[in-house]
Order: sequence, then C-alpha cells, then structure tokens
Amino acid sequence: MPRILAFDYGAKRTGLAVTDPLKIIANPLTTVDTKQLHVWLSHYLSTESVESFVVGMPSRLSGEDTHATQPVIIFIEKLQQLYPEIPVYTIDERLSSREAKNTVVNSGVGKKKRMDKKLLDTVSATLILQTHLQRIS
Repeated sequence: MPRILAFDYGAKRTGLAVTDPLKIIANPLTTVDTKQLHVWLSHYLSTESVESFVVGMPSRLSGEDTHATQPVIIFIEKLQQLYPEIPVYTIDERLSSREAKNTVVNSGVGKKKRMDKKLLDTVSATLILQTHLQRIS
C-alpha cells in the first residue's frame, strides 16, 4: 500500500516522516543532508510506493513569508517537476519547531540527545505529517 511522505525542508538538513501502510500513524523516518535529498528520494521511491508528499511551509506568526519560504517553494516546484504523478500538499509549520522541541523534552530524552538537531528535524516532519493526517481524516 502506498504511504504518505512528509518533509521538514531546511537549508542544511531535511527531516522526513512517513505513514504506516494504512496511513493512520505518522512515523519519523530519517534526516537527510539537503544537498543529497533528491538522490535519497529517488532511491527511496525505487523501493517504496508513495501516494503523496507533504511539505511544511514556513511563515511568520503574522502569515508573512520568512527567509526559508522561497527555498521551500523551489523544492516543491522541483518535486512537482520530477514526480508529476505524486501530489504535493503543504502544511503551515509556523510552530512545528517549538512543538518538536517540547515533544522531545516531554518524551524524557536526555539533554545531550535533545541537542541533536537531526532529532528535532525528524520530529518536526512527523508533526507536519500528523497534522496532514488529521486534516484529511
């Protein structure tokens, strides 16, 4: 069964999350160096079936674009160009980083592990995907 793949796109790293085959649960997947993201994605799609992509869209609390908005738009356009058969959805990620940090802190992860930004990226991607799942259910 095809899954849904979510991205917390960043200039250096991109956090990824994926649904279970029934598209009920969002699971953290990995963090990929953004420069290698398209190579990683091509390999992933050669082994896994994905029905849609979900990308976190950064904006300020006021709703205005941030410095990170334009690179995300370019990434989405590239996804649509490379994989026109896979729809791309966006989720407002204004508070996903703060939520991810709170989730990690509340999960009992040790202080040293909490400093790992890769962990925050995958948790953010998971929260983005969970928001999408709630929206479509």
